[in-house]
Amino acid sequence: MTDKPVVFSHALLARTTDVVDALRRAGLRVVTAESCTGGLLAGALTHFSGSSDVTEGGFVTYSNAMKQAVLGVQADTLATHGAVSAQTVEQMAEGALHACATADIAVSISGIAGPGGGSADKPVGLVWFATALRGAATRTNQQIFAGERADVREQAVFHALELVAERLNSL
Repeated sequence: MTDKPVVFSHALLARTTDVVDALRRAGLRVVTAESCTGGLLAGALTHFSGSSDVTEGGFVTYSNAMKQAVLGVQADTLATHGAVSAQTVEQMAEGALHACATADIAVSISGIAGPGGGSADKPVGLVWFATALRGAATRTNQQIFAGERADVREQAVFHALELVAERLNSL
């Protein structure tokens, strides 16, 4: 295998600390719904002792069947838009909040980390995100990241943390 092992960078851990502290200050709890990152975001959020004050946990829903069964993503959404779409991550985030009544904010990630699986419409490195906050509209965001699979996944985790921070800053 040529992929790099998963090791959280200092920058990622620093950003995670900032987000955990912001969640703590806001008195909010987070839940994750991940596909291409396979639990890396939840892993980063739970890296430090004491993170259980703000982190409920996460759902790793790599297959479409799991997205449907666990998070309630609609079959029509997957058939029409695909797993890597604004519509799917929106339903993933909202489904995570529904499944975890004690969470206040959910963040979801679905993308094409590579090296294969891309297309002209959905290239390798395309990642969709959503943040759902109870009582507020769900927001979606897309990015196209460069690099190998491990690079795309780490960038996706970092960006998801940025999106949570943005939601918290807007409260």
